[in-house]
Amino acid sequence: MFSHRAHGGVFCAAIVTAFAGFVSPFSFAEEKPKPQILFTNVNVFDCKSDQLVEGMNVLIEDNLIKEVAGDNIDVHENATVINGAGRTLMPGIIEGHGHVGLPVAGDQLTEQQDWQYLAVRAAATAKFFLDNGWTTVRDAGGPTFGIKKAIDEGHVPGPRIYPSGRFISQTSGHGDFRAGYASPHPNDLPVEPFFNREFGAVADGVPEVLRATREELRKGAVHIKIMAGGGIASQYDPIHTRQYSPEEMKAIVDAAADWGTYAMVHAYTDDAVRRAIEAGVKVVEHGQLMTDETAKLAADNDVWLSTQIAFLGEEPTPEQIATFGEVTAAKFRQVRQGVDTSINYAKEYGIKIAFGTDLWGPRINEITSEFAYRQKYFSNVEILRQATCGNGELLQLTGPLNPYPEGPIGVIAEGAYADILLVDGNPIEDLLLLADPAENIDLVMKDGKIYKNTLN
Repeated sequence: MFSHRAHGGVFCAAIVTAFAGFVSPFSFAEEKPKPQILFTNVNVFDCKSDQLVEGMNVLIEDNLIKEVAGDNIDVHENATVINGAGRTLMPGIIEGHGHVGLPVAGDQLTEQQDWQYLAVRAAATAKFFLDNGWTTVRDAGGPTFGIKKAIDEGHVPGPRIYPSGRFISQTSGHGDFRAGYASPHPNDLPVEPFFNREFGAVADGVPEVLRATREELRKGAVHIKIMAGGGIASQYDPIHTRQYSPEEMKAIVDAAADWGTYAMVHAYTDDAVRRAIEAGVKVVEHGQLMTDETAKLAADNDVWLSTQIAFLGEEPTPEQIATFGEVTAAKFRQVRQGVDTSINYAKEYGIKIAFGTDLWGPRINEITSEFAYRQKYFSNVEILRQATCGNGELLQLTGPLNPYPEGPIGVIAEGAYADILLVDGNPIEDLLLLADPAENIDLVMKDGKIYKNTLN
């Protein structure tokens, strides 16, 4: 008689012997190949060369660029082949200062509209960006965490979003949008008002600004926006004001750095820009009124200038003055006077300049006009680089918080994200092709998926 142990051993040996001759039917199944899209006969703006690289083929595999070559590229039998017929293949446009979560005028953000209405309008804004060839938005303030997640999961079409969440503002700062004599202070209420919960955190003193900063990082911000000086749209903070003490601002910068990322600042005046740079801020949004000396300080500290030109391009119309008020119009004119000098200083000292619009709400339809306004200061190829690989480099400041770490953005190169436009013409020669995307951008691809295709 066998012992239990011996009996068990024989049984196990029998099982092993039986399965040794058995091969699972799944082992014969070939691994499903990754989706491939091959663009043939295209002229490539890769963001490195000053000219188009003609007669190229570009292979997309899944969501990345796999190969860029002048020779034929082998693809699997299920690959999609698109003949570019000599069109320009270029990276998708990157918005350097956008507000996807601010889809309506400022006075409509203070509980004048239902939050679901604002969310749907934000989704429509996201689709508008993508339809016009803007495949990434560096968001500079507003509730975009939800819309970003919905886009990333494929529920709604839209660009990649680098969110900052609520902007951080002092009491009486550019993010304090209360009516003039509203009381009590929003932080003294049992529940924060809608605007303060979703758009702008009002915080004073080091403990409060640390809490506000860490709260946005907890929710998913990949960079932090600080209001460091007077603003145009806000009614009760003159342009000349400096906002946040050096200690408060440095506390925000350090809290962001503890998470491996950086802080950007809204600042127009020389004093506000200088204080921000001395606190360790890495990107100045606007900066139109900085002086020669402060521009040099920015260059010495590798600080970016994220400036906008179309936003300040024209004198306010009577209709705009009636809507926003004479106070806002006067601020607008004051800042507008510094556009030429700030850009010239930045060029003189080699400051890296981002491409952004800061156009939101009722003015979102004007974003493509930024290309035309920049031609006064930069060559076509300089502007193209700002809007693609230049802004792509800016995105990398998010470090380990980068929400899209798989490859670079803003270039046509092997291993880069497949964010691609097909343009009917040569934008190096005629930049304003991009100002009329409905007519001239025939294909928009983001993350390897085609969202617009009007090719025959």
